Amino acid sequence: MHASPESPVAPRHRIDPRINPRRALIAALACWSGFAAFAWAMPAGRTAQFDRLGLLFWRAHDLRPLGPTWLLEWVRDLTAMGGFLQLKLYTIFAVVALFWLRCRREGVLLALTVLSASLVNVAFKAVFGRPRPEIVPHLTEAGGASFPSGHSFNAASSYIAFALAFAALSPRASVRHTLVAAAMLLSLAIAWSRVWLGVHWPSDVMAGWLGGAGWAFLASALLYRPAETVVHAADELTAPEKVS
Repeated sequence: MHASPESPVAPRHRIDPRINPRRALIAALACWSGFAAFAWAMPAGRTAQFDRLGLLFWRAHDLRPLGPTWLLEWVRDLTAMGGFLQLKLYTIFAVVALFWLRCRREGVLLALTVLSASLVNVAFKAVFGRPRPEIVPHLTEAGGASFPSGHSFNAASSYIAFALAFAALSPRASVRHTLVAAAMLLSLAIAWSRVWLGVHWPSDVMAGWLGGAGWAFLASALLYRPAETVVHAADELTAPEKVS
């Protein structure tokens, strides 16, 4: 027996893209614990030897990184992926895509995560006020305080938030895990590029990456309900009035 053309089609199952809040909080706690360790050790000079060895590693006698010229250009291109303008443009494109895919809640959550991460990083820089390293040449322009690394913090928080948001598009856990793992690896590479270019100490980028990753997971757990509230409020404002 064939269903008539007028028969209603059952709606597709809506995948909940959110990482389990408990797991997100555990991941955030682990990352923030690492950040706190660096924030405690750095002002007391406990990271000095580690920072010096890490910054001088793999450098020639002129203190420039070993390798061909094209590698340096690649590293500069890589570090640009963690720049303020690029990340905000990527965020706008991602939010627009999520709204187009009718994942408005995820879009709002992504925007809240990225914007709040930038504010948190600026606050940390103001608190610590660490100067940038001067023992090797700076191979790219960089300004402001050094701890924590803004590129590392914002890259980790943004790319991991992108991955968590677009996990909604696949019902397969392996795909979602791959997205998050790829985002973590990419943001780690961006963090590493800051040391390679001589504009950050290793402890700056490690603290920055841990803080940014921790913020992405924390926001996923704590800002999900506020994002829902924003979407529901927007729906109520734009919904046509019911005819009595």
